[in-house]
Amino acid sequence: MTGARTPVPTSARPVRASSRRLTGPALIISGLLLVQFFVGMITNLYVTIPDSHPGAHASDFFSGAPDAIGWAIGSGPAWLAVHAALGLALAVTSLAFIVSAFRTRDWTWFWLSFAGSMLLIGAGFNGASFLVFGHDFSSLIMAGLFALSLGCYLTGIYISARRAG
Repeated sequence: MTGARTPVPTSARPVRASSRRLTGPALIISGLLLVQFFVGMITNLYVTIPDSHPGAHASDFFSGAPDAIGWAIGSGPAWLAVHAALGLALAVTSLAFIVSAFRTRDWTWFWLSFAGSMLLIGAGFNGASFLVFGHDFSSLIMAGLFALSLGCYLTGIYISARRAG
C-alpha cells in the first residue's frame, strides 16, 4: 500500500493565506454596503426626486437608466448623488473581488462573492428602475437584494473565521 493517501477532512485542511486575505476586502465591502444602506435611507426619507428629470418616464429601462443615473450623480440632490456613485463603486469593487476570489481557488469565496456581486448589481438595476419609473416596489426590491448581498459577504467572513479557528 505504498502511495495510498488518506483523505484529509475539509475542516482539517490548512487555510491558504491567499484565502484568508479575502476577509479584509470582504469586511470593507460589507462596511461600504452598510454605509450605502444608511445613505439610501436618508435619500428615501429626506430627498424629493423630481418627477421630471433626464431618463424619467422613459419608454423602456435601458434607454432611461443611463440618463437617470448620469443625472442623479451629476445634477441630482447631494444624498442621491452619493447613493448612486457609491452604488456604482460598490458594483465595480464587487466584480474585482470575484476576480480575487477566483485567483485564490477558494471556491466557497468565489461562489459567495459571485452571488453577492450579482445581488448587489441587481439592487443597482432596481435603483435605476426607481429613478426611471418611480415605482416604490423597485426601492423595496433594491433593499432586499442589498440585504442578501450583505449576507453573502458576511457568510464568507464567517466561514473564513471558522476555517482559521
